[in-house]
Amino acid sequence: MKHLFFILLAVASALRAQAQQPAQPPVVLKPGHMQAQARPAANRPDVPPQFVGGSEKLSEFFQQQVKYPEAARVKQVTGSVLTRFTIEADGRVSNAGVVKSLSPECDAEALRVLGLMPAWKPATRKGQPVAIQVQLPVPFADASTLKVEPGKTKFE
Repeated sequence: MKHLFFILLAVASALRAQAQQPAQPPVVLKPGHMQAQARPAANRPDVPPQFVGGSEKLSEFFQQQVKYPEAARVKQVTGSVLTRFTIEADGRVSNAGVVKSLSPECDAEALRVLGLMPAWKPATRKGQPVAIQVQLPVPFADASTLKVEPGKTKFE
């Protein structure tokens, strides 16, 4: 009887400790921050997704497509809308949403631009394309205050 009591006590403490642990946040991939791992997690790709043409072309795409909303211009709203979307195994962008809002107008414009985004080169795991979730900031500012940093030149 004593053993049963101690077993139930141990199980109850283990369940309470498990309930108090916070949920694991989703894996967020950032360009240049991927590392090869000896035993990678089942949901982590070996090769991250890439915008066709690289980060310079992605920046160019945003410069050409993003229209600074007039309501945001009048209120002098500047900053970035943090978006999240899925790059499917075929490279399509789907399930776009806003993670961190800037203003309703800027949020709507960011989602509109993500809908125009061309297919990416998908992430791969063991040579097979896999779907993966990506977070990407979409910048908003008046053209007079927005400065775009030029890409680093690589000399060989």
